[in-house]
Amino acid sequence: MAIQSFSEVELFTELESNVRSYCRSFPAVFSKAKGHSLWDTHGKEYLDFFSGAGALNYGHNHPRLKQALLKYIEEDNIAHSLDMYTEAKAQFLDQFSEIILTPRHMPYRVMFPGPTGTNSVESALKLARKITRRESIISFTNAFHGMTLGSLALGGNQFKRDGAGVPLPFTVHMPYDGYFGPGMDTIEYLERFLHDLGSGVSLPAAVIVETIQGEGGINVAHAQWLRSVEKICREYDILFMVDDVQVGCGRTGPFFSFEEAQISPDIVCLSKSISGYGLPMALTLIKPELDQWEPGEHNGTFRGNNLAFVTATQALRTFWQDDTLSHETRRKGGYVKQFLDHLSTQYAHALPEVRGRGLIWGLVAESRDDLASRISSEAFRQGLIIETSGSESNVLKILPPLTITDEALEMGLNILQDAARRVIESRA
Repeated sequence: MAIQSFSEVELFTELESNVRSYCRSFPAVFSKAKGHSLWDTHGKEYLDFFSGAGALNYGHNHPRLKQALLKYIEEDNIAHSLDMYTEAKAQFLDQFSEIILTPRHMPYRVMFPGPTGTNSVESALKLARKITRRESIISFTNAFHGMTLGSLALGGNQFKRDGAGVPLPFTVHMPYDGYFGPGMDTIEYLERFLHDLGSGVSLPAAVIVETIQGEGGINVAHAQWLRSVEKICREYDILFMVDDVQVGCGRTGPFFSFEEAQISPDIVCLSKSISGYGLPMALTLIKPELDQWEPGEHNGTFRGNNLAFVTATQALRTFWQDDTLSHETRRKGGYVKQFLDHLSTQYAHALPEVRGRGLIWGLVAESRDDLASRISSEAFRQGLIIETSGSESNVLKILPPLTITDEALEMGLNILQDAARRVIESRA
C-alpha cells in the first residue's frame, strides 16, 4: 500500500487540512474495529471510550447490523434516493413507529433533514421560525448544537463561535441548570427575562436544550429543571425543542434521554447513533400539528441514505424490542459512577467532581497544566481512547459503547485510573 512509503502519519500531515482535530489527540493510523476495540496498523489494540463521539452506541461492526447491510448491498438494492420512497425507508419508518414511538405514546412525524445532527437542528430552527413568525431562539450556556451557522449560533463555546467569521445573531443564551452553582435558580432567571418587558429579550420562536451537555462538559440537567423549562414554553407559547443527538438512542438508559423527566418536546433532534452503525443519518421529530412544511421547502441530496435505514432498522430490532439494553446501561453506569467517585475522592484536589448518567460520564479535572488532556494522552499510550470536553477541555469524557462487556469496562477504567495517577503524581 502507498501508505507504507510514509512514516506513520506523514501522509495526513502533508495532505490533510490543518483543521483535523481528533487525530491529534489519538495519533495512530487505525485499520480495524470490532465491538469496543480498535486496532492500529501495528496491531495494537485500543479500548474505545469515545464511541465515535456518541455515534457508535452499539460498538463497531456489530455482526447483526453488518450482515443486514452486506445482504442489502449484495442484492443491488437502492443506496441513494433523495427523499423518494424506498423499501428500506418504509421498513425503518414502520419499525421506528412500532418499536419506539407507539409504545411511548409519541405520535411524531418523522423528517429526514440530511445526514448529520446539525442538519436536524437547522431544520428545527427553520420550522420553529416559520410556525411562530419570530426570529430569536433561546439556548443555554455551554450548549453545543452543531457547526453550521444556525446551529453554531446556539452554541456557547467561544473558540467554535469565533470560527464562524461572521456575527451569529437571533439567539439568546440563558444559564443552564447549575450554571451559577447550587444556590441560584436559573429557571427564575429565565422566566424573569421573558416576563419583564424591560429585559431586552424578545419572545423567542423556540427554546432548545440538551438534557445532558456532552460537548459542554457533561452538565446534567435535573428532571424538575427540564419540566420547568417546558412549563415556561407552554405559558409563553414558545416551541420546546430537545437536542438528543449525542445522548439519545439509549445513551442514558431509555431510548430518549428525556423520557425519565416526563416531558413532551414539540421537536426532537436525533442523529449520531440512530443509524446504529456509524453511517450518516439524522431525524427531526415533529408533533403532527407542527408539520407545516410545504413540499420541498427544506431539501437536500443526502436525506435518503438507505444503507443507514437498513442498519437503523436492524438496530431497533436487535436492541429495542425489550428493556434489556436500558437496564444494562443503567447497571454499567452505576458501576462507572462508583469507580469515578472513588477516583475523585482519592485525588480530590485534582479531580474534584464526577457527573453524568447512564453511560455518559465526566470526570472534571482542575484546569491547571492541561491536566485532563495529559491524562487522556497517557491513557491513549496505555491503549484507551478517551476524549476531553468542556469549554476549557478540562472534563474527561467516558463514553463507551453501550454493549461493552463488564471486563472491558473495568479494564478501561483501570487504565484511566493508572493514567490519572501517573500524571497527577508526576506533578508533585
